[in-house]
Amino acid sequence: MEKVDVLTRILKAEDTATILGGQSPASVINSGKYVPVTAKTQKDNLRCLDDAIRTALCGEIRTVVVVGPEGSGKTTALHKLVADWAKGECLQNFSYVFNFQFREMGSSADELCLETLIQQGHHQIPPESMCLVAEKPDGVLFVFDGLDEYKHSLDPSVHTLTSDLNQSASVSCLLASLLDGALLKGAAFLVATRPTDNVKFLKGTQLEMLGFQKQQRQVYFNNFFTDHAAANKAFLHMERTLGFYDFCAAPKFCWTVCSIYKWLIDSDTKLPETLSQLFVHILVHLIQTLSLSKACSRGLVLVLGRMASHCLHNQHSSCSKHAIDSFGFQQNLTTVDSFLRVQGEEEFSFHSQLIQEFVLAVALFLDVSTYDDVEKMLDNHKGGAKLLDFFMSGLSEPAQYRLLEDLLGMFSSDQIKGFKSWFKSSSEKTLREYNKSEHYRCFHLLHQAQNESLVKEILTPPAHPRVLHENLRLQDCVALNYVITCLGKRETLSVSRTTVLRETMEVLAPSVSLLHTVILSNCSIYKESVPLLASAVSLGVTRELDLSHSNLGDEKLQILCAGLGKTELHRLNLSVCELTAACCGDLASVLTSETSQLRILQMMFNPIGDQGFTKLCEAMHSPNCKLEELKIPNCDLTAASMEAFAASLCSGESKLRRIDFKDNMIGDSGVQALCKALRQPLCKLQSLGLFGSGLTGACCSDLKEVFMSEHCSLSELDLSLNDLGQEGALLLCQGLKRPSCPIEILRLTRCELTPAVFKDLGSVLKNGTCQIKSLHLDINSVGDKGVKYLWDAVAHPSCLLEELNVEMNELTDACVEDLCAALRDNNTLKLLELRNNCLTDAAVPAIVQVMKEKVSMEELNLKYNDFSEDVFEMFEKCHNIRY
Repeated sequence: MEKVDVLTRILKAEDTATILGGQSPASVINSGKYVPVTAKTQKDNLRCLDDAIRTALCGEIRTVVVVGPEGSGKTTALHKLVADWAKGECLQNFSYVFNFQFREMGSSADELCLETLIQQGHHQIPPESMCLVAEKPDGVLFVFDGLDEYKHSLDPSVHTLTSDLNQSASVSCLLASLLDGALLKGAAFLVATRPTDNVKFLKGTQLEMLGFQKQQRQVYFNNFFTDHAAANKAFLHMERTLGFYDFCAAPKFCWTVCSIYKWLIDSDTKLPETLSQLFVHILVHLIQTLSLSKACSRGLVLVLGRMASHCLHNQHSSCSKHAIDSFGFQQNLTTVDSFLRVQGEEEFSFHSQLIQEFVLAVALFLDVSTYDDVEKMLDNHKGGAKLLDFFMSGLSEPAQYRLLEDLLGMFSSDQIKGFKSWFKSSSEKTLREYNKSEHYRCFHLLHQAQNESLVKEILTPPAHPRVLHENLRLQDCVALNYVITCLGKRETLSVSRTTVLRETMEVLAPSVSLLHTVILSNCSIYKESVPLLASAVSLGVTRELDLSHSNLGDEKLQILCAGLGKTELHRLNLSVCELTAACCGDLASVLTSETSQLRILQMMFNPIGDQGFTKLCEAMHSPNCKLEELKIPNCDLTAASMEAFAASLCSGESKLRRIDFKDNMIGDSGVQALCKALRQPLCKLQSLGLFGSGLTGACCSDLKEVFMSEHCSLSELDLSLNDLGQEGALLLCQGLKRPSCPIEILRLTRCELTPAVFKDLGSVLKNGTCQIKSLHLDINSVGDKGVKYLWDAVAHPSCLLEELNVEMNELTDACVEDLCAALRDNNTLKLLELRNNCLTDAAVPAIVQVMKEKVSMEELNLKYNDFSEDVFEMFEKCHNIRY
């Protein structure tokens, strides 16, 4: 077959374009408006499909399999490739290209040889050419389209493969022999298919069809519309309202959308906001085009609904002629072309599953003869249907179904009432149980309904106090944004484990502006989304922004800081955000801005080091800086930056009241520099966290001097996980004895304390001037003897303790008598932590008895002691015991 003949055949238009069926490949190619689609290789690289195929077939690869969903452009791409070969523009390493449709090969039951198979495929090849094919098989390319429509197995193990070109065999045997390489070894193959089991029998490379990416869709719209303004309007509207659905990548769907949008634009009609509204307009257009009476139109939709129900319920993609006759198509066969296509031997199927499900939804609301329970009906179709409840939700609203009633007659009020009742009850149940996938589904249905009062009715605060989501897709964000904007200002939006692209933030920006707290924790935040986030925060009411555990980095933080402008932002969490010293200048600029309202900054686990921290300290000298709390654990700080911090505290401008240096190696010399500032009258710091800061008892004399100072404002001090030892801790006790020492919260967890220290602490608690209300002495292993001093203090009327933690101090049953006596005499203690000690069942009766008496005690935690299950029943009688 000459190339000119191949070109003529491939470019011969076989049918006319329809709204749902799309353009034929020939008309697309002939119009010069072919737009290449995108494919993903087996290495997950994105490439132009045409280039990927050509590169593979011009190399050593002999089989390329293109897999993609309906309407994704497979057939058109293959036709374009064959046409370009025939024009001499590509794949000229092949002398022969034979193009086949699998659906045309399945009907032959006769045995035939390869030459006959080629001839039956309309390739009129002379005998001498067939000899060349046999002699040089590496110059032959077979193009097979629609493998999913082939009903026979290509498993080579179930066929007696042939290598003889002249041997007759079944079509399936010939195809299996060809594709396995037994027949015409060395020939190349290009196969296109929807996902199907036969793919696993094909060797070679596989390309996954992704269809049109956003840029390709824009080119497609520009090609479709002659007016540039109309093209731009249509494209932007589709991207905003539909672009997040996977099927928007399909060229055939883009054709449908363009066709309907053009019809609506030409008639000056508002474009649809949802998928349901789009398909309302599609059905209206199709019915109007058919020019049927209202009764005939209604009858047509009802029989189409029966067919749709049958296919979805049985998970069949098509129906036989006999089956569709049983649905009542006899009077409607001449009008169904707009909805159905014929494939194979009188097999009928819908042009797309979307129209199939939409028609079923319409038919369910039209059918007044029967009423099925909605949940049962959806359950019957859930194997095949994906968006049936979406369409039903949209069609249950008068604003959407009235357009159809004008053409089809009245919708069943009972069916609509039944659906709404089911939707409300199932939504309330879903929101209570908080099944995330079902939760998202509820939002999607609300989005399709486009009824603000319905959103407020279902999402009342008691049913849904917080919005908390993870792993959001773009379409989930669209539904979520719709719901939040309907509800108005809210407290919290929490999104985690989500990729935040520019498109994501474009969708969520209106919601962000309405929320007091925005949490984007554990998210992958793209650079292009950051300016949109900053703008939304600046324009809205957001007071707290949490970007912790994200991949923010210095560059993106710089963009965020530059875009914040005037905001209501009071708290910013940047913990574990891959930040370095390079970002601290940008943060300092935000802090010193005249409009800054930032009060709390969290920076833990970012290696900003002394250089970065010093920049933040310089910002605290500014009268514009309103920072009150800085959490900076594990940021690679040392004593080197403590002088700069001390200077900021004494500047007279610092508003800082709380700082946490946890797990930074400040060391004794760093604390010495801090203590000089803490004794100054201009320093107003109230809380200092030095957990695990490399301290020893040597720093305690400096801290003692702070406690003794009349200018000391510290009310909270955490020295946990530092080797203070007995000598150092006793120095602290001397300072704590000062009558006006303001310390109220003291944490000395695992500080190598001794019974002598506990004795002094007990004395402090009883002295009548001590202000300590919370004392943490866990993991010091002083035993019953050491903790006895605390029980004596707790029993003393001057003790103000409300919280005491003596976890992991090797307490035994011997301490129980003193413990119970102390609890009986105490009137202030609310929380007592006794976890991980050595109490046994013998201690339980006395403890339970005293806890029943102490109704003012909120909690006694006895977890991980040596109790058996025998005493659990006794514990259960006390609501304030945790065990």
